[in-house]
Amino acid sequence: MSSFKKNIKKLILYFIVLTAIASPALSRETVVLKLDDAILKALDNNSQTKIAKMELTKANAAVKEAFGYALPTVDFSASLSHFLSVPKMPFPDFEAMLNNYTYKVLVDEQLISEDDANFMDMNNVLQSFTLKNNYEAKLQVTQILFNSAVFRGIGASEIYRQAAEVNLQNTAAKTILDVQKAFYGILLAKEMNLIAQSSFENIENHVKSAQAMFQQGLASEYNVMQAEVQLENFRPMLIASENALKNAKEGLRIVLGMEDDVDIDVVGNLEVIDDIGDDLPNLIEQARKNNLDVKGLSKKADVDEAFIDLDVSEYWPSLVAFGNVSLNGASDDFNFLHYNSSMVGVSLSINLFNGNRTRQKVEQSTVSMLQTREQVNNLKDFVAMRMKDKFNELEQVRSTLSSQERNVDLAQKSYSIAEVRFKEGTGTQLELLSAELQLRQARANRLQSVYAFINAKADIENLTGKLSDEYINLIMNNNK
Repeated sequence: MSSFKKNIKKLILYFIVLTAIASPALSRETVVLKLDDAILKALDNNSQTKIAKMELTKANAAVKEAFGYALPTVDFSASLSHFLSVPKMPFPDFEAMLNNYTYKVLVDEQLISEDDANFMDMNNVLQSFTLKNNYEAKLQVTQILFNSAVFRGIGASEIYRQAAEVNLQNTAAKTILDVQKAFYGILLAKEMNLIAQSSFENIENHVKSAQAMFQQGLASEYNVMQAEVQLENFRPMLIASENALKNAKEGLRIVLGMEDDVDIDVVGNLEVIDDIGDDLPNLIEQARKNNLDVKGLSKKADVDEAFIDLDVSEYWPSLVAFGNVSLNGASDDFNFLHYNSSMVGVSLSINLFNGNRTRQKVEQSTVSMLQTREQVNNLKDFVAMRMKDKFNELEQVRSTLSSQERNVDLAQKSYSIAEVRFKEGTGTQLELLSAELQLRQARANRLQSVYAFINAKADIENLTGKLSDEYINLIMNNNK
């Protein structure tokens, strides 16, 4: 009976362990994505896109801040103070002054003699003219009437906002490019894995056929051993293709910014859609004009130019209108004597000399702007070079695709013939294995070419600044 209980406990413990091991796998969610779904998810979750969105939000706030400097400023302040020790200051002794003046009048009127006059020495004494308790409530309004820096700042902030907008579009375009390459990388890995599985099954079937023929005396033991060695030699390649597929999915998951507890699969086809055309000069011109990196750097040059205007504005005067209303009170015993005052005025200020600092700032800003313009020209040349490289890559793939399609068909027919010949005993095992290897390589080469074409096309579209209006509207609306 005790042994039965022990067995029951072991079974329960075994079940608990199995449940603990299996529960994470069972709880994992698998998300199946199309290309558009993956792109939209990346635009929402990708960290670089989020950072670019934050930069645009900051730029929008900067525009509003710049407008705020042109609006009136209203300030309110209030204070209540109590002197623990009332401040005093040296002042002529009023008591001695009044006493001496009184006796002087009496002497002058001969009402008393000068000897009877009780004149006091005139000295300074410490006197207080402040009550212990004071309060003030003040409302002040200031309005800039003219300040070149404020008006130039509004324009500069708008240019900065436009630069942040282009940067967001550029980041989104790069994110889309990364998603496309990762997405089609998974499709390629899946197809390569299917080829590996198919080849493994072919070799496995060949091993079975060789064993059957050996039992019938139609094949030698050497043929069986050779087939089995070929099968085991190919097994690591199958495992490698499976790992490549897992790594490709993990790469897409990272680009999409998804959690680790989510498995990813994709739905789509590796197919060639050749709508790029063959007008290389036109593509180069589009890239030099519309490339988002070029646009972003050009906007930075515009921002640098706006900073020149901001620095120049320090030469101009500033004119500010102001007004205030205040309510005050003072007392020694909190029985305040209240009074109020109001004032309006205009303030004009202009710098006459500051050690040529403004001129040097303008010169520095000008040099920065010229440097950025040179960088724009260099970037345009680099983009043109990249366009030539990608176009040549596309042309090379174009020239091989049709021949590779035919090569796959020929390899398939060759393998079928070799398989029939081996079964009939008129062909050799080496001939069959060679045909299988050629078929596998032909399929893999074709898939690699299709993938290379898709990548080259995506790079060309990215270089020309092509970005779907749907994606632009999405990222802009999400940022409002």
